[in-house]
Amino acid sequence: MSNEKVKQASQIIIGTKQTVKALKSGIVQEVIVARDADDRMTEQIIQLALEKGIRIEFADSRLKLGKAYGINVGAAAVAITG
Repeated sequence: MSNEKVKQASQIIIGTKQTVKALKSGIVQEVIVARDADDRMTEQIIQLALEKGIRIEFADSRLKLGKAYGINVGAAAVAITG
């Protein structure tokens, strides 16, 4: 995961609920899931991404994932669209 992806992506969606919505709508190209996030929070995201053939990457922690995408709190999941 690099900041280069942030610049290339047309839109970043942060958070589990928003990521699930985006996956269901078919606009996601890739998802990034924090390894330390609660499995109950990320299970649906991973399942949807696998079903739709969307690439899944993993970040070391929620805090690192949040900071990588410009927020000062942890993020369990991020979706990259367009």
